[in-house]
Amino acid sequence: MPAIPLAHVSWAIPDNADRPACDAFFIDVFGAETAHEMLVTPETADMGFDREERLMMIGDTMIIPIAPAGAGAKDGAPIGDMLRRSGGQDRWLGLALKVASLAEADPWFRARGFKLHYDPGMESYYFLVGRRQAMGVRLEILVQDLPDDPRNDPAWTPVKWRDEHPLGIEGLQSIGVTAPSAQDARNLFATRLEWPELGTRKLAGEGADCTAFHMGDTVIEATVPASDDSPLGRHLREIQGIQCLTFKVKDATAAAGYLRGRGLPLIGEVDDRFAIAPEAAFGRTIWFTDKVPAGYPPVGSKLGEPARFPVTA
Repeated sequence: MPAIPLAHVSWAIPDNADRPACDAFFIDVFGAETAHEMLVTPETADMGFDREERLMMIGDTMIIPIAPAGAGAKDGAPIGDMLRRSGGQDRWLGLALKVASLAEADPWFRARGFKLHYDPGMESYYFLVGRRQAMGVRLEILVQDLPDDPRNDPAWTPVKWRDEHPLGIEGLQSIGVTAPSAQDARNLFATRLEWPELGTRKLAGEGADCTAFHMGDTVIEATVPASDDSPLGRHLREIQGIQCLTFKVKDATAAAGYLRGRGLPLIGEVDDRFAIAPEAAFGRTIWFTDKVPAGYPPVGSKLGEPARFPVTA
């Protein structure tokens, strides 16, 4: 089974005027640190640059809010239109996963029925698997290093998020996606992508059944809503794909107290998992928990161990 580490998770902001406030929120509340910022300048505008984005670290997880800008600010611009179409609460662009070789990864994915897209000029850097092929999850399979990624420095460590920041983040425990059925999730994640199933459990507070799969350095939680009218049911029906992130924290009570002290409304239960209400977190549902479900791996990025795939004749 190719264990594929997470390079980043991204989402769209339809209006670039809102991006600085979103970035500032995550810097202020989560202690996010900027690894790199891509901006439209006279030089990049001449190259047709069509978006702006800040690559930010929360612990050893990279998040990237992306907004149309420059050439992408005009209606009809492909990337700009995609970003405007993809914005909204609990809508995420997708996951970028790190591999050691595109030449190895390409036939492996094709042999499992995935149709791959290469952006012109970027054939040596990444390919894409469209969200309609992966239960609403857009996958970017990349080989290149991300700009100024601190995880590439052997001396870098994320422990200050655990030991010094009030949230006490230890790492990314899981990525939640809505699924029409557990069998659909198994067909995709366990059979086609060969990610081991870790078990099932009920998410009582959300009215859903969860089936977990080990992606490589985090867990994919496929949640099947019990009701079409629940928030997860509406997400499955209207959006699909990624719905949430869950961070493992050192002390849930302390983390909740910090957020309440900042005047932020919370949802969920502190003794299970809780989140900032999405409308107060720029449309993101990001859970916190100090519990570890049975069978889950320890948190921690393995970006330094990109996936290798068997060479086929």
